[in-house]
Amino acid sequence: MIEEIKKDADTRMGKSVEVLKLEFSKVRTGRANAALLDHVSVDYYGSDVPISQAANVAVEDARTLVITPWEPPMVAKIEKAIMNSDLGLNPTTAGAVIRINLPPLTEERRRDLVKVVKNETENARIAIRNIRRDANDKIKKLQHDKEISEDDEHHGYKDVQELTDEYIKRIDELAERKNSEILEF
Repeated sequence: MIEEIKKDADTRMGKSVEVLKLEFSKVRTGRANAALLDHVSVDYYGSDVPISQAANVAVEDARTLVITPWEPPMVAKIEKAIMNSDLGLNPTTAGAVIRINLPPLTEERRRDLVKVVKNETENARIAIRNIRRDANDKIKKLQHDKEISEDDEHHGYKDVQELTDEYIKRIDELAERKNSEILEF
């Protein structure tokens, strides 16, 4: 029973880390990254789809993204979607190819992005701690219902705490890596 609780907590904590990675991919660093456009949607035959499902997104050099739509009529739609996004990017079109030049980050913008990373990191830590609390509550209920002994309860708490510490460490490592990317010139 305790193993099932630990396995469930492990799965949920892993999902929290994956969500954090997704959030970090949206934070722009000084380098071009195709994942930057993952959350930008474009109208493709009546459905909103990510740009990567309507075009090929590639990194040309350290500061340039190249988007090649699969169909010529999509050029204007993709360009408009990028301009309307919260990224603050200005695409330029040359025929059937869209280029996005990423301007260098200012020192002030870098500090703002570090704050965003810190906020996302704290949200992930809170999610991990909530999962720990849920797991501990389930263990406490098992002991209260006399399904496990007090020793098993204490071992369960200890195991859940070790799992929590492991995931918090992963989150901190991801945040540290993202901050160093942002602050790198």
